[in-house]
Amino acid sequence: MKRLFALVVAFTLIASPAQAVGKPDRLTMLGADVSTLPRSQELGQKFYDVRGKRDNPYDILKTAGADYMRLRIWNDPTSGYSNKAAVLRQAREIKAKGLKLLVDFHYSDTWADPGKQFVPADWAGHDIGQLTKDVYDYTYDVCTSLKRQGTVPDSVQIGNEINGGMLWPTGQITDSDFGPLAKLLNAGYDATKACHRSTQVMVHTALAGNIDAAHWFYDGVKAAGAKWDITALSYYCMWHGTLANLATVIGDVKTRYGKPVVIAETAYPWTTENFDHLENIILSAAPCDGIPASPQGQAEQFTAVQDTARSAGAIGVFYWEPTWTAIEGNGWDTEDIEHSGNAWENMATFDDGGRINPYVRWRR
Repeated sequence: MKRLFALVVAFTLIASPAQAVGKPDRLTMLGADVSTLPRSQELGQKFYDVRGKRDNPYDILKTAGADYMRLRIWNDPTSGYSNKAAVLRQAREIKAKGLKLLVDFHYSDTWADPGKQFVPADWAGHDIGQLTKDVYDYTYDVCTSLKRQGTVPDSVQIGNEINGGMLWPTGQITDSDFGPLAKLLNAGYDATKACHRSTQVMVHTALAGNIDAAHWFYDGVKAAGAKWDITALSYYCMWHGTLANLATVIGDVKTRYGKPVVIAETAYPWTTENFDHLENIILSAAPCDGIPASPQGQAEQFTAVQDTARSAGAIGVFYWEPTWTAIEGNGWDTEDIEHSGNAWENMATFDDGGRINPYVRWRR
């Protein structure tokens, strides 16, 4: 099973977000989500290259092939991290390294994902008309603030894993009514384009494992008039099925909607060991296709995802949180970042000592 990616039939590839459909070529967005990195560095986490030499984590990731960094943004998180000020600071570091920037708008004060899409406290009680204005104003403000400091985002996500809509309950998809969600998506799209016409806008779901659900969602927002430039999907083999199925979904949605496709999140464990008090999310010694939770296995699975995505016609793959090691104090809970712990450290591409997995490569 683990060799299936090599047998995937090649679909067509969009060489860049602005180009028409062409034949498979290469991945043009080789990404890493580094949202927790500033907190780790403030707590004293050091990062080391493949030779064990201490270096800047952006340089280490760049040497490994990454050229695009992804940052989530929360409106007003209790932790004080991943807010506008923090994103502006980190964007300067990213652009100074010659890297591109993807800003992931959660439109929440905390995590937004398929199971929860909490309205920010400042927007509580707002109806669809006011929320539409909220989304426009906030998106435009963040984008123009980035632009003013010379770090215009190369792409943005309007929402994070919005399988069931965003800004619940107002923007939730109820009885297959996509109208409210489309208004919110278009507010974010229009604000982004008003800020910088070339910034590419993604609509992101975690539906890479279910083609029927992907059709339901993207058909629905399209029919409701939603605008977007790139179709973004999360793919974790532990939850979203085989690589062969991933190839089918990528090829289908690319053709069906006529837009480039990006895998906005993926990851795989390098160990089953836990390095803090919080149990890890993935405990299996071989979570997918018999591929071991080892440094070599992590690299094998990541390579397989990239090769499958490329062959199926996607333009990019982002690894989720490669720098999120289990340093004490960098927890997941925005309400208690100090003590909540990290359930993801065995999925980072840096080990517990901060050394990069020497086998992991971002590959065009």
